[in-house]
Amino acid sequence: MTPQVILIAFLLYTTLLFVVSWFTARKADNESFFIGNRKSPWFVVAYGMIGASLSGVTFISVPGWVGTTHFTYFVIVLGYVAGYAVISLILLPMYYRLNLTSIYTYLGQRFGKSTYKTGSSFFLISRIIGASFRMYLVVSILQIFVFDHFGIPFWLTVAIFLILIQLYTMKGGIKTIVWTDTLQTTFMLLSVVITVGIIVHDMNISWSDMWQKVWSSDYSKIFVSNIKSKQNFIKLFFSGMFITIAMTGLDQDMMQKNLSCRNLKDARKNMTTLSLILVPVNFIFLFLGAVLFFYAGHIHLDVSGLTDHVFPEIALHHLGIAGGMIFFVGLISAAYSSADSALTALTTSLSIDIMELDRKCAGDEKLLRKKRQNVHFLMMLIIIFVILLFKSINNQAIIAQLFTFAGYTYGPLLGLYAFGLFTKYSVRDKWVPVIALLSPVLAYGLSRWLEYVFTGYKTGFEILILNGLITFIGLIFIIVNKKSYKL
Repeated sequence: MTPQVILIAFLLYTTLLFVVSWFTARKADNESFFIGNRKSPWFVVAYGMIGASLSGVTFISVPGWVGTTHFTYFVIVLGYVAGYAVISLILLPMYYRLNLTSIYTYLGQRFGKSTYKTGSSFFLISRIIGASFRMYLVVSILQIFVFDHFGIPFWLTVAIFLILIQLYTMKGGIKTIVWTDTLQTTFMLLSVVITVGIIVHDMNISWSDMWQKVWSSDYSKIFVSNIKSKQNFIKLFFSGMFITIAMTGLDQDMMQKNLSCRNLKDARKNMTTLSLILVPVNFIFLFLGAVLFFYAGHIHLDVSGLTDHVFPEIALHHLGIAGGMIFFVGLISAAYSSADSALTALTTSLSIDIMELDRKCAGDEKLLRKKRQNVHFLMMLIIIFVILLFKSINNQAIIAQLFTFAGYTYGPLLGLYAFGLFTKYSVRDKWVPVIALLSPVLAYGLSRWLEYVFTGYKTGFEILILNGLITFIGLIFIIVNKKSYKL
């Protein structure tokens, strides 16, 4: 498959997104950008969120991860289901009851302005880094397999991607993204299923025989009982549960789509449907990973050390034009689906939470739109900068980096919301930023101590839980005496 063909496919797919954007954003206003006028059909949101939840990280890293951690990631996915249940039963009712545009407004009502700014700031940091991780993974692959051929430098490739995303989301925002994500989810899932089909055909083996081959291999190992291992099933399950609560339920990016639904009932339908669909979908990606490694052995291809590049290496160089094109369309779908919603959510949080543009521009729709678009452009530049910075430090599977980093940045949010929801105490608001900043440092120190005391113990994604617990305990020390919260 030539770089020229890939470039044409990229341009055609991007044009399709702009067509969808034109139809959805024709009558869009600021409310459309922030919450889709609260008219998004729940089933469309649920289906589109599959792509946003998976992103390029799942599309590339999960299949590559199978080579070293087998199917243990599936335990995290089971934890996701429990996490989505918590979001549906506890967080969504609160968000709808308070009629929020930004979910961090709750922290301001519950604790005070300093806590509000702290929560939104941690989200901004978390999502900027997270979005950059995802975009870096996808863009670096496209750079290697396509844009290097044309002599285009990496920084320009990144800039082109972000500018295109900025343009098609600038007016419609979440109203546009709800529908573009639906398109992108479809292409992403089709690419995985068709890729497996091509490999099964090339290996001259039936689907049922491939299933038996995968299930009887070491790759299908799901549960690891060794408590010292990062892949211990208990640690992975609860890590998956709290990763979902923090990275979805306490994340403006993911919740902004839910808040665009017509009412709480529809939002809950969306969340429940999403949680159930993600189980078989993630299993398909794991199955694809095992199939890719079997195919590599079949064609005598050495993929040791490739990790994130196993899928693109096989698809673009060994599955012919059809396989390469299918992979590429799925990859672009994954890239766009995670980056466009992240850019919109970051714009919303910075505009509403930090700059308070909704209050400062109250009644002036044109001024708010102008300032919001300026913020949108600023966030694009910041993400470009972080992607370029991250390029120099990548040294392991992106999905592991993403979850590890999330444990340190989403942990304080987890502790803040847990304290707010499960206690009635007020705290000294001005001290909350100190607690939130100290918690990741203490969590890191605790993880190192555990590894030292318990020889061979490896701290994995459970660092998120430890971090949240430290934040919760820290807030106990700054409780205001004889005061309680009622809402």
